[in-house]
Amino acid sequence: MNEYNCDLHYHGLHAGGVSKNMLIPVIAEQAQLKGLDVVVSADITHKPWLDHCKETLKEIENGVYVHEPFSTQFLIGTEVQDQFRVHHLIYLEDLARAQELREKLKPFGNIDGIMMGRPLLKLNGEKLAELVEQVNGIIGPAHAFTPYFGVYAHYNSVRACYGALADKVKFIELGLSADTYFADLIQENHSYNFFSFSDSHSPWPNRIGREFTRIAMKKPSFKELKHALERKESNRITLNAGLDPREGKYHATACNDCYAHYTLEQAVQLKWKCMKCKHAIKKGVRDRISELATFKEETHPSWRPPYLHVLALAEIIQLTLNAKKPEDPRVQEIWKKFVERFGNEINALIEAPIAQLKEVHVEVGENVEAFRAGRVLYYPGGGGNYGKPFICKNEKEMELKRKEIETLHLSQSLAGQKTLGEY
Repeated sequence: MNEYNCDLHYHGLHAGGVSKNMLIPVIAEQAQLKGLDVVVSADITHKPWLDHCKETLKEIENGVYVHEPFSTQFLIGTEVQDQFRVHHLIYLEDLARAQELREKLKPFGNIDGIMMGRPLLKLNGEKLAELVEQVNGIIGPAHAFTPYFGVYAHYNSVRACYGALADKVKFIELGLSADTYFADLIQENHSYNFFSFSDSHSPWPNRIGREFTRIAMKKPSFKELKHALERKESNRITLNAGLDPREGKYHATACNDCYAHYTLEQAVQLKWKCMKCKHAIKKGVRDRISELATFKEETHPSWRPPYLHVLALAEIIQLTLNAKKPEDPRVQEIWKKFVERFGNEINALIEAPIAQLKEVHVEVGENVEAFRAGRVLYYPGGGGNYGKPFICKNEKEMELKRKEIETLHLSQSLAGQKTLGEY
């Protein structure tokens, strides 16, 4: 049994807000540099993207594809939106099944329209699951906790979304603002496998694979993926790796315009209107989970694999150099040196000996060492604004930075100023 790093959720260039570089040849190259063994076709029900996949992917066996000369393997899948704005991930046996599903979805929306890589369908989760079942596919909720399009934004349980087909659902995707700890506070979720995928709109390795799931399979295939979700034989998920939830865009309850943070109680009292700029306050994942939580303390089913909080290597280099963005040429030059030395980013970030990392770049090696030791603090994200990580070299620096973040949070959340009753 082998283990494979998988990212089975991102979008091609025909979905809204996606980089023009999101094309199969670029994805195949960048996924290999990231250290991803298995990725997804993405957006396969959209005809222009389906045609692009047919032109650029070569089938090496039933339902498994590559773009030569790169080694990363592609499975077939997509994301769709139902009539209640819930997003779902769907995986299929091969391109022929994708064509079958396309025909079944056509009566329910303009699946081939401009920017419809993620189609908007006029059917509910139960009916969608029924259509997916008819083509022998796999379905489950995408980024289950996010406030706009997650299943828990619209339902109090996954089962309520899928109705009579609920038993067919074997996974939920956590999304960038939640992890295993948060998700397992809800009893219902102990029956589901957890996926951690990037939902990337860009092919570059600071985005694609920023969250990935390591899956034990004999070899990549739809059948083996299905067996892993059934925990059949030795197939199973062995690791979830992703952002610390505080780095996610919707972790904390915050204004979706000025990003001022609020407690849940403050937001309710203010009727979800920011007292700073009067725009809407968006409930964060942390508070939504707290509303639904069965448990007050960390608890997991015995088979749940570990969750590894990660930072993209380019992000660590960016913080080291105090660069404005990971695309900075200085950041990219150092990133390439690490990938050339260790084969791919995941190897450099997680597996490579620290002494060898320091041979490539001393300061970056030190920051990777600090990251592995858990010396990373965050100003939490919220309202659609990513959280900000801070890497600390020692415990003393951590304590000073923790106080600095608390002060920043107080000033930006309006806490400690006027009471709500005074507004």
